[in-house]
Amino acid sequence: MAIHPIEYRYGHAEMKAVWNEHTRLSKMLSVEAALAKAQAHLNYIPGGMDEKISLGANKVTLDRVKEIEDEIHHDVMAVVLALAEQSDDAGKWVHFGATSNDILDTATALQIKDALLILRKETAKLRQVLIESALSHKNTVCAGRTHGQIGVPTTFGLKFAIWASEIDRHIERLDQLTPRATVGKMSGAVGTQAAFGKKGIEIQKETMEYLGIEAADVSNQVIQRDRHAEFVMWMANTVTTLDKICIEIRSLARSEIAEVEESFGKNQVGSSTMPHKRNPIKSEQVCGLARIVRAMVEPELRNNTLWDERDLTNSSCERIVFPESCVLTDHVIRLTTTIIQNLRFYPENIRKNLALLNGLNMGEAVMIELSKKGVGRQEAHEIVRQCAMSARESGIHMKDALLKNDTVSKYLTESEIIKIMDPDNYIGTAVEQVDSLASKLKKRK
Repeated sequence: MAIHPIEYRYGHAEMKAVWNEHTRLSKMLSVEAALAKAQAHLNYIPGGMDEKISLGANKVTLDRVKEIEDEIHHDVMAVVLALAEQSDDAGKWVHFGATSNDILDTATALQIKDALLILRKETAKLRQVLIESALSHKNTVCAGRTHGQIGVPTTFGLKFAIWASEIDRHIERLDQLTPRATVGKMSGAVGTQAAFGKKGIEIQKETMEYLGIEAADVSNQVIQRDRHAEFVMWMANTVTTLDKICIEIRSLARSEIAEVEESFGKNQVGSSTMPHKRNPIKSEQVCGLARIVRAMVEPELRNNTLWDERDLTNSSCERIVFPESCVLTDHVIRLTTTIIQNLRFYPENIRKNLALLNGLNMGEAVMIELSKKGVGRQEAHEIVRQCAMSARESGIHMKDALLKNDTVSKYLTESEIIKIMDPDNYIGTAVEQVDSLASKLKKRK
């Protein structure tokens, strides 16, 4: 019976396949076969033995490995013995000179490489959806907010562009960390490669070439976990951006704001007791699962602080950290893409909220225009501030409070004030910024 929600509720089959038991065994067998191939080529084991080991690797079953492990209580030796059984007389050369983590860490590098390819693909899709949304809504003027309060106008296009730019930086970081997080090694028991003799460096290099990854320059019995920590921190950083995006969507979907809304199916139920509810459950799921991924950073950082040339405290931890963080990160990236693609907008509420403060939110525009007319900036700020406080206290429109002020009336006519206070006229270079970013990001792969 399934226990962990990843087994039945969260995650995509593509990423789950990277971390399942069969894939893990397959990667370990690939490493053993590549090692034998490199050793045979360098005349470290007899010629032809590598071919038999490679053929044997295709015959090993997970059931047999588990059967052996139940008896000997060592996961890697169970694989070695199962492979030796299937390799005829070459069995005695399986795992020759290697230590467990030569196989385990190199297999992990292969899995991380596959996971990174999926994460990059899905993150790039999200970036594209955000660019498209930015272009679609570059002229959708809305209330900007700071400290939870309505400020000067902005556009939905600029919001999406900011998110797209942030996601693009995550892709750049992913590309930079990939070669650091996907290295393998054949360094032996403490890193000296003593069991390989003087051919250790060559054996390691050729083994990794066969596997399509780089070899670590130096290591002890394990690959140093700063590499893995960087990868896990990348996932934590990325899901935090998604958390931020979905918090914004949830906020703007509040009943009293109601500018946007997640898609809601015809037969979808929002509440077991309140039939009217249309809750932003997808965005809430993203925000909730982001907490789990962020929580993986501390364990993986501590996995780099092993005793001496190694201890085993990282092993049990990473059996959880890698698959769980990868599956959940992939899940929330895909989910956020779906949310953005199907986001509903309510233009009438967007315009209503722009006018909610009766022009108070356009005070900066008036201050700037007065300054241009010759009123000092500081004096203009104080004049507009007093008008705003008066309008707020008396409940009148900001325009009327401004017209009552002698200094304002001296420099600005009523028609000029109306034009200045039109939110559509005060979005600066928002449209141009969106166009510029979209042009830049469209060139990205």
